[in-house]
Amino acid sequence: MKVLEVQSVSKTYIHHKALDNISLSVQEGQIFGLLGPNGAGKTSLIRIINQITIPDEGRVLFNGEPLNHNHIGQIGYLPEERGLYKKMKVGEQALYLAQLKGLSEKEAKKALRSWFERFDINTWWDKKVEELSKGMAQKIQFITTVLHQPKLLIFDEPFSGFDPINANIIKDEILQLKENGTSIIFSTHRMESVEELCDHIALIDKSKKILDGPINEIKDKYKQQIYKVDFSSSKLGFLDRLPEHLKLVQQNAHKAEIQILNDSSATDLIRFLLDHSDIKGFEEKIPTVNEIFIRTVQGN
Repeated sequence: MKVLEVQSVSKTYIHHKALDNISLSVQEGQIFGLLGPNGAGKTSLIRIINQITIPDEGRVLFNGEPLNHNHIGQIGYLPEERGLYKKMKVGEQALYLAQLKGLSEKEAKKALRSWFERFDINTWWDKKVEELSKGMAQKIQFITTVLHQPKLLIFDEPFSGFDPINANIIKDEILQLKENGTSIIFSTHRMESVEELCDHIALIDKSKKILDGPINEIKDKYKQQIYKVDFSSSKLGFLDRLPEHLKLVQQNAHKAEIQILNDSSATDLIRFLLDHSDIKGFEEKIPTVNEIFIRTVQGN
């Protein structure tokens, strides 16, 4: 089921085209990676989904209905720029933000106590926000973003300010939210996090969508028939005399990466290698999201 549909959305600010005919959809229980270089248009799209601005053209559907103010309570947004009030006490502010999302004071207190215990931060309740580190404040904002159990969550650089241990805790919580059926839009420049978390990615560059699909299918599409080979011996002089259907990409000690050209197969490569050396390991090189990102944006 599609929780969110963006249909042919365009947005212009004065003489700058921020979004140009963007279409994408987010499924229920999916982690959707919204990627792009700085200034590509990601923030403009997130603002439209949050109804901070409206599109000049196109429309957005939420659960099959045109996006409207009734949907605000079903969306949670964690912006890259944090917005807690520094002079307020943590518990007081968390209660206030929870009630803005439609929870009663009683419901909010119960849910907050549960999350504070889960994160082992009960002692923070009466601290002022200005006493917290960036990572501590980030934990509070994460809690207030997910507290009302929205159907759609939008996380913009959610691991900013976290050390590796706390980043891992938040990562586990995001995966649990997905397991519970929450749809998540995940915007980040940390491609290793995209690899770990996302099911589907879309890449925006210069206001246009240039890539969109399930992450495994995209990786498969961008494979270049390069194979990583681990040899038993470091005597690999024969690699300088490869036949024309093979290309040496790189070599290091007893390892090499070899690309298959033309219509040859991995079987042809293995046969050739076994005629010249013993093989300890052989696997296809799968491109990372980071490599695909760089190659696609540079090609655009």
